[in-house]
Amino acid sequence: MSGGVGPTCDIALAGDESESKAQSAAPRRRGFFTYHHLNSAAIVIVLSASGMIAMEDVLFVLLSSLYLLFISKFSFPSDPSDPDPPVFGERNRILGVYVLVGAAVGVFLPVAYVFGGILEGDKEGIRAAAPHLFLLACQILAEGVSFAGGFSLPIRVFVPVLYNSRRMLSIWEWLRDEFSKSSDGGGRRSMVAFGRGLAAANLGFWSFNLLGFLLPFYLPKAFRIYYSKNKTK
Repeated sequence: MSGGVGPTCDIALAGDESESKAQSAAPRRRGFFTYHHLNSAAIVIVLSASGMIAMEDVLFVLLSSLYLLFISKFSFPSDPSDPDPPVFGERNRILGVYVLVGAAVGVFLPVAYVFGGILEGDKEGIRAAAPHLFLLACQILAEGVSFAGGFSLPIRVFVPVLYNSRRMLSIWEWLRDEFSKSSDGGGRRSMVAFGRGLAAANLGFWSFNLLGFLLPFYLPKAFRIYYSKNKTK
């Protein structure tokens, strides 16, 4: 699970040396229904049933999926006999830590914040945080489908770029909502402070992820790999 950071299934965090070398030589397709994907599916279902997700976010997921399917067919087709290698084929512990930080900031802490508000009956208080979490869970599912389905490397790259760009709007709205709240009472004050810090952390992290990692590094490297392989053919 990339946590939405980008290089889904490109980072080896565990396993023996022979497995890492095998991944470098040829990409190993993994099953889609992993623990992380099942958790993401549960988040999508619960948030969709909660009534806190706007129709425009659902439409974005549907339309972006159709768009990715379209360009995967006509612009960036895959070759099943010679699948694209992962962008980060070798073990990279620094990037692995970066992915875990993204998962903690973008998934684990927002899950605790949103579901805590649902259990307390305070849907209005956490409503603004729900779209980001919903879109990130959908992104993780889309990343899993793009990898398990054998889509070409540009398509696997477009998924985090597309979703990360859309989530910036949701995170900005979340931050504005948090700073418009009043903080009366000790328990309420701590909850508001946690929400503000979490929204600010997500804005900072995902802004850097999009503008400092995905666009200047991950996207160009993926395109170089894809076009150099096809040019050789």
